[in-house]
Amino acid sequence: MGLFDIMGPVMIGPSSSHTAGAARLGRLVRQLTGGEIRKVTMYLHGSFATTYRGHGTDKALLAGILDLLPSDERLRDSFRLADEAGIQYAFIPTDLGEDYHPNTVKFVVETAAGTTHTVIGASIGGGQVLIREIDSLQVRFTGERPIIICRHEDHPGVIAGISTVLYESHINIGNMNVDRDRGRESHTAQMYIEIDSLPGKDLEDKIRAIPGILNAMILLPVQE
Repeated sequence: MGLFDIMGPVMIGPSSSHTAGAARLGRLVRQLTGGEIRKVTMYLHGSFATTYRGHGTDKALLAGILDLLPSDERLRDSFRLADEAGIQYAFIPTDLGEDYHPNTVKFVVETAAGTTHTVIGASIGGGQVLIREIDSLQVRFTGERPIIICRHEDHPGVIAGISTVLYESHINIGNMNVDRDRGRESHTAQMYIEIDSLPGKDLEDKIRAIPGILNAMILLPVQE
């Protein structure tokens, strides 16, 4: 157990889950969508849906979208700052189902480039967050370690190809999970790999060049 676990995050209160975690979640979504955000609709699930106004969760989520840290005093003024930045926003209570953490948000983000992205994530306590889905791709991303996510053809040699690329790049695998898309004629699978060090700029291109890889992206830790 570290100091952060004992004392909690440096934040604007009142709650580490409902404000600090919410701000981190919004900021992580801003990073993942990779563009200038013009509109964001936030579907609030569970306890977020019932208490978001009283706990300031709405202000914190929007502050994160504006790239504000949980400790930034401007968090309380996020509505005004978003209006000044020309960002449209909406908060909609919803029910995502029993499989989701009570502090879950589904973000639908529209960028200035005209792209739309959907991200589902949760504030899981103590200011910590977990991203579960990015544009229908299932993930488990906390924002603390780099991860590689890729969809690939489900045949021998693909995993070995990725392992070889990581070995040649002197990158150690911390955790790996492969999930087959059962019941689909395409015979594809999804791979999630946590790595122990920051990747080089060309690693994503090297992975995409492996035969059988359909798509790949690398998510980097959140800078605070």
